[in-house]
Amino acid sequence: MSSLLDLARPDLLELEPYRHAAWEPTLERLHANENPWRAPGDNSAAGLNRYPEPLPLSLIRRLAALYGTVPERVLVGRGSDEAIDLLVRAFCRAGRDGVLVLPPTFGMYKVAALIQDARVEELVLTAEQGFAPTVDGVLARWRPEIKLVFLCSPNNPTGNDYDADVIVGIARQLAGKALVVVDEAYLEFARRPSLAPRQSDCPNLVVLRTLSKAYALAGARCGSVIADPQIIDLLKRIIPPYAIPSATTEAVEHALSPPHLVIARARVETLITERERLAGGLARTASVRRVYPSAANFLLVEFRDAARAFELLRAAGLLVRDVRHQPGLGECLRITIGEPRQNDRLLKALEDA
Repeated sequence: MSSLLDLARPDLLELEPYRHAAWEPTLERLHANENPWRAPGDNSAAGLNRYPEPLPLSLIRRLAALYGTVPERVLVGRGSDEAIDLLVRAFCRAGRDGVLVLPPTFGMYKVAALIQDARVEELVLTAEQGFAPTVDGVLARWRPEIKLVFLCSPNNPTGNDYDADVIVGIARQLAGKALVVVDEAYLEFARRPSLAPRQSDCPNLVVLRTLSKAYALAGARCGSVIADPQIIDLLKRIIPPYAIPSATTEAVEHALSPPHLVIARARVETLITERERLAGGLARTASVRRVYPSAANFLLVEFRDAARAFELLRAAGLLVRDVRHQPGLGECLRITIGEPRQNDRLLKALEDA
């Protein structure tokens, strides 16, 4: 057996997946207990009265092409959140196995582990070290029961991009011991290639991607796992049937058409330009102590009085993210890069105060 599947829950390797109704779209459907009529106002192509394709193959092929990989390495789910949950459930036995997370970082890694009753080991990153992990630092925190190491790069909420060689070094050192899961939700704003091609020599490297940020599809809930085909096949055993609504598939395929991709990429460039402009404006504001470098579509900003800045921006009709509860971020707010006019309003509200 492959060492990748040696890491998985043994009981899942024997699990017989749920058998969904057959997918034969050329035949009239009298086998899935569906309503034969569309709901009033249903203008979707497939009809919302029908169950969606169990694994939307055309969508998987489209995403594989977008991410520069092959369909056998792609599983589509309801955002990266579902991907995180599936990985934890597939590789962590309740009460026995665990995950390693590197706060301050995206909170769903820890939450998904706790829901599964998996152990959570933390390696806290600090501003003094640039919120950057090292190979030795991660290996020092690893324990035999840790099956998943979650790395968010660019990281949320700090915005920094981890060194690719460090990530690959961690994966190589943990080969046969743990999966290294790299969440690339903000990759398009970092102007660097994905780590997915490194899977050829690091089979335990798993990459998460999403259409929520750069492609303006947060409401569609569409994320992907890119991994060794053995891992993808295992996750297929436990993903709920009909996970991707047909309306999501239609919206995504429309948004990923060549003309719309041109628009999406142009908007990413605009946001990168605005990120630098907003960072410069905030750095000149008296209430700001520090603006951290960012490779994402947001800025981590340390204020002299974060609570007051948060309320000032609320009073101006602008909602930002309070991240003061995360370690080392006691006076920090996370500010998403908006349209130029929104960024101007935000700067004016702080300057006027």
